[in-house]
Amino acid sequence: MGALPGAFEPLCGRTSVATSAPTPGRALDPAAPATPLSFPPGFLWGTATAAYQIEGAAQEDGRTPSIWDVYSRTPGRVRNGDTGDVATDHYHRWPEDIAIMSGLGVGAYRFSVSWPRVQPTGSGPASEKGLDFYRRLTDGLLEKGIEPVVTLYHWDLPQHLEDVGGWPERDTALRFAEYAAIVADALGDRVRTWTTLNEPWCSAFLGYGSGVHAPGRTDAADALRAAHHLNLGHGLAVRALRERLPAGAKVSVTLNLHQVRPLTDSEPDRDAVRRIDGVANRVFTGPMLSGAYPADVLADTAEITDWSFVRDGDTALIHQPLDFLGVNYYSPTLVSHHTGPAAHGSDGHGASDHSPWPGADQVAFHQTPGDRTAMGWTIDPSGLYELLMRVRRDHPELPVMITENGAAFDDYAAPDGEVRDPERIAYLRDHLAAVHRAIASGADIRGYFLWSLLDNFEWSYGYGKRFGTVHVDYPTQRRTLKSSAHWYARVTRTNTVPPPE
Repeated sequence: MGALPGAFEPLCGRTSVATSAPTPGRALDPAAPATPLSFPPGFLWGTATAAYQIEGAAQEDGRTPSIWDVYSRTPGRVRNGDTGDVATDHYHRWPEDIAIMSGLGVGAYRFSVSWPRVQPTGSGPASEKGLDFYRRLTDGLLEKGIEPVVTLYHWDLPQHLEDVGGWPERDTALRFAEYAAIVADALGDRVRTWTTLNEPWCSAFLGYGSGVHAPGRTDAADALRAAHHLNLGHGLAVRALRERLPAGAKVSVTLNLHQVRPLTDSEPDRDAVRRIDGVANRVFTGPMLSGAYPADVLADTAEITDWSFVRDGDTALIHQPLDFLGVNYYSPTLVSHHTGPAAHGSDGHGASDHSPWPGADQVAFHQTPGDRTAMGWTIDPSGLYELLMRVRRDHPELPVMITENGAAFDDYAAPDGEVRDPERIAYLRDHLAAVHRAIASGADIRGYFLWSLLDNFEWSYGYGKRFGTVHVDYPTQRRTLKSSAHWYARVTRTNTVPPPE
């Protein structure tokens, strides 16, 4: 991770669930499919981005600063002092980007709406110029036969709302529901698939706990308050969407469920898994999908807060019916019990003196062995299979979309102009094999969104890490399809993952 203050894994997507203890780093799935893998008819192939990472135009058409604008402009927060002020200039280049998507043959594009572009103060009237951008973008996608999939919140809280307390304050949840209604009224006649929040764990525990995400605050009690109010905002937003969207519209949430494994089969290590699973996963899935906070999570965090901010009726508001669950997956997490000082520094979420794991000071995190991406994340598709099977077991009635999966590698344009990324092709092929295996095992998985369409602003890594299947030369904004983009186009057009060549 290096010594950069506030640096962190940019997608925060180190994901889901407790399992028995396999050999650390050993993939349970075959390294690669030996034969073509055909997916079910109607399987949705897509790609994904986030507003602050690609749009740029940070001060155009009435947009005001988000917490990420302020955070990225704070010295020492982002490598090289990079910001999202220009990013990949998608705000002006969206027709070119849609043409690229059309050429890739994707059936859907998952993008997020910038809250401060649509509602500059986080309350009050909407900015019609901001809404017009998303109207144009949506119409452009539909003209090319690409389904728009809207995420309402991908971490860019209006700074006006942070100035009066941010997500630890209940009022932010109420404002989020109002914002959801504004976007639904503007795009509800065009957009059929909606996501309320992207990875609320990151917003709560990295934003307000460890401080390696915007807004950079470090208070464990505030992090838990933020988690609850994100949950509440989700429930209120679902209700607002249901009131406005036409019949047949689909509503979801996207979670980066953590794949947590014990270092050994010992009871203390298994209890370490339980604790991390609680504040990584069940603090969200409990109220959202089952209507209650888990008793052990409340007990584990009792010394930090009494949870009095949870009011009567809140969990019923949070527990709204969903049409599917969005799941983001990148790499598993390996933990053990320990009795020394807090040891969260190897958790894969960035360097900080403050923990993003309230109530888990006696948990140590370990680097998982195996091949790694440029982020230092272990490549382990078995974790994705295990995650999907747990969702099937715990919530068999709930379909799943893989809303993010991908990898950063040290891509570069060769002298002939080509960008060859065989490592990314292997990563995608092996993870899609895990998805195929989960479907064959009974998991109800409806689609897959590759992260990401474009190289972009990677949070505290600035422009130093590349997740895109399309290479961006940042000084010129020139787009070049990498070899993985051509490979993915073959997948989308045939609904089949080919074997290694």
